[in-house]
Amino acid sequence: MRRPKHPSALLTLILTALLVAGCGVNPVTGERELRLVSESNELEIGQQQYQPTIQTQGGRYYRDEKLNNYVAEVGQSLAKVSDRPDLPYEFTVINSGVPNAWALPGGKIAINRGLLTELDNEAQLAAVMGHEIVHAAARHSAQRMQRGTLINLGVAGIGIGLGLSDNEYAGLIVGGAALGSQLIMAKYSRSHELESDRYGMQYMAQAGYNPQAAVQLQQVFVRLSENEQSNFVTGLFQSHPPSQERVEANRQIAEKLGRDGALGEDRYQRMMAGIREDTDAYEAYKQARKAASEGESEKALALLEQAIEQVPNEAAFRNLRADVRMEKGQTQAALTDYNRAVELYPEMFSYRIGRGLAYEELEKFNAAEQDFKASLEVVPTSIAYLGLGDAVSGQGRNTEARQYYQKAAQGEGRIGKIARQRLESLSGG
Repeated sequence: MRRPKHPSALLTLILTALLVAGCGVNPVTGERELRLVSESNELEIGQQQYQPTIQTQGGRYYRDEKLNNYVAEVGQSLAKVSDRPDLPYEFTVINSGVPNAWALPGGKIAINRGLLTELDNEAQLAAVMGHEIVHAAARHSAQRMQRGTLINLGVAGIGIGLGLSDNEYAGLIVGGAALGSQLIMAKYSRSHELESDRYGMQYMAQAGYNPQAAVQLQQVFVRLSENEQSNFVTGLFQSHPPSQERVEANRQIAEKLGRDGALGEDRYQRMMAGIREDTDAYEAYKQARKAASEGESEKALALLEQAIEQVPNEAAFRNLRADVRMEKGQTQAALTDYNRAVELYPEMFSYRIGRGLAYEELEKFNAAEQDFKASLEVVPTSIAYLGLGDAVSGQGRNTEARQYYQKAAQGEGRIGKIARQRLESLSGG
């Protein structure tokens, strides 16, 4: 067989092989498409990445199970009429004030507390859920992953970067756990967004919702983006850019689908009563985060006192107060807050890291070890591997410590540098 004379010829052969081996029909549009990510891969990725991605985006809004069940009920009503009703759909409310919603492959979908507060009725919620369901059903995330594969071959396109807004652990996540965050922050193409609007509105109509709510939703998004509210720009709009074009396209689709269907305003407002009642507390928490990041610890603590007085069972408030107290050297007081945060939400990886660091300050190495290990089971981070190395080293288990330091040393920045210094110290160098 003659060897291709030019790299372009080799690339053509590779692409031809991919096209022959990996063509399929899109389950939503019916169009033929390149398929390098199988359905079994989709399901595996979604299942593996769902919980780590929820946690790195703020954690589950555990304080209101009725609200979580309500959002899931709306989502499932749309999933049943979708073009892939057999996907293992899951719906979760995330405890983040950043307005956002996202879908991972396999039907794993989430909506932030901050976006729910911007909606007026159940039909608008259905518009968000329908849109995300189409992203999952039409394999949009899988197609973006394929684009990444083709980029590596030198074909075309742009890369996917990791950018977790409002998350201090963004650069510390290691291994495959970063994939979910890469997918949800990557910008969808114009065609994918219009496709999700169109079919999502069809799902809305089939499920009994008024598709006009999707037009209202896009109008709200355009207005907010024009006001340049930073949380929207870094949240929902980073991956789902709004435009007047989408408003007009949705309006035309809505006219064809008709104006029948429910809006569900009363029910929605009843279900949102708890979140709306706590608005002041979450605003104080938001301002406390800002103050803490700017080194204004006393201001942050005063704001957190207000938030905790109004909502004493919010783990995020306790955790932030613990972080501020640690910065001030008040380790024992910080540990009290970390204990309460972990008690309220034991699965949250970042709370375990914080408490583990507090335990180490108090030389309670065995307790620190347990917290770092619990954190790593959910989201592997370089800081947890470093902390675990210190915890077992403090118990005289230097061989184990070396293994953990080696993992932490693979990271860049300050954590990786500290881990490499620890390794040198163990080697006597």
